[in-house]
Amino acid sequence: MTLAPSSKLESVLRVIKRAIPSRVFTALQPMYHLTLARVGAVLYQHPSRKLFVVAVTGTKGKSTTTELVRTLFTASGYKTASLSTIQFCIGDECTPNRYKMTVPGRFALQQFLREAVDAGCTHAVVEMSSEGARQFRHIGVDFDALIFTNLQREHLESHGGMEQYAQAKLSLARALEASPKRPRYIVANTDDAYSKEFLQANVEVRAPFSLADAEPYTVDDTSVRFLYKRGTLFSVPLPGLFNLRNILGSLALGSAIGIPEEVMRKALEHVASVAGRAERVERGQAFTVVVDYAHTPDSLRALLETYRNADAARKLICIMGSTGGGRDQWKRPEMGTIADELCDSVYLTNEDPYDEDPQKIVAAIAKGFSTQTPTIILDRREAIATALREAQSIHERGIDAVVCLTGKGTDPYIMGPNGTKEPWSDKRVAEEELEKLLHKEKTAVR
Repeated sequence: MTLAPSSKLESVLRVIKRAIPSRVFTALQPMYHLTLARVGAVLYQHPSRKLFVVAVTGTKGKSTTTELVRTLFTASGYKTASLSTIQFCIGDECTPNRYKMTVPGRFALQQFLREAVDAGCTHAVVEMSSEGARQFRHIGVDFDALIFTNLQREHLESHGGMEQYAQAKLSLARALEASPKRPRYIVANTDDAYSKEFLQANVEVRAPFSLADAEPYTVDDTSVRFLYKRGTLFSVPLPGLFNLRNILGSLALGSAIGIPEEVMRKALEHVASVAGRAERVERGQAFTVVVDYAHTPDSLRALLETYRNADAARKLICIMGSTGGGRDQWKRPEMGTIADELCDSVYLTNEDPYDEDPQKIVAAIAKGFSTQTPTIILDRREAIATALREAQSIHERGIDAVVCLTGKGTDPYIMGPNGTKEPWSDKRVAEEELEKLLHKEKTAVR
């Protein structure tokens, strides 16, 4: 699987951006992106016309929902391709998404769909971000279905406000309306107020879903169990209420297109954990380590409450860096307040500072704390190692501990000034530091 490289073009664009007035650059961007999208569709011979294409959008849960839909399609016998923030898959062949963006530009989506068609795929699931929609990366893709997960505050500075952010998402519903395919499906989470606008889409099939579809349900830090629409009993090894919502979105689409509930139940019963999304790191340690992408106030609260509510006596340790430099500064103290409320210990560290001073970023997060003083360690590896040592010390006192590494998920780089990239993996670093810690422990026992 090969997607068009973009690093050289990104460097050229940075030079152009510096060379011309910002207003001119901003004005030309829409035309540039729209032209690329239309040219790409023609260049790759409109591959979406030969696939059943599902788009997934929303603030939270897009990547997990994309992976779950791919699981359901595969279990139904369809050869399926999927593109998400986490990975690109064509059938059983998957490669990590190392582009630091959900939908890469420069023809990448059309190229990916063409490779899927050429490989014999009949279905494709594509995660669509608001930034991707605003840059017209969905233009030239004929959708069969759209799943809307939720809409929370994010990218407000980039989009210009909540309404503009919502409109970027809703542009995908309008793209579904414009699709020549029949029937078209809109799936929307009615627990979210914005679902009404998505469900007004002029399509043949509307498939609303909500937590009411799962009652009664139980959730904990390892799984969810529920009766789907008072019928089939599902037990899915994914943690938290947030994952229950993602599961329900995938089931709503599956039911709408006619996948039998028993097929879906069996497919989800042993579904693999989603990389970088409440993903456990296991190296034989006696405490829990979790890697998660949580980078908004709502997602951070949902993650931390999952592990806090599962066992109130345990100690909860969080490693966080809020959002990347130069964006969404409003949420920094708010995320600090959430961590202060739910965690026993918090480490503030570097995440993706870009051109902003990382000290300024963590200082803004620290303003949200009132009951404890967070530990600031800008070196992310050292912050992880210190948190793991603390968890080990807590365990040695006979107390359970959980370490949540948030903000990066499967992100492959720490982004620095002037476009610099430090190769990175929270999971890999956590594994390496756990092995050091456990080796030291074994050596001490001898």
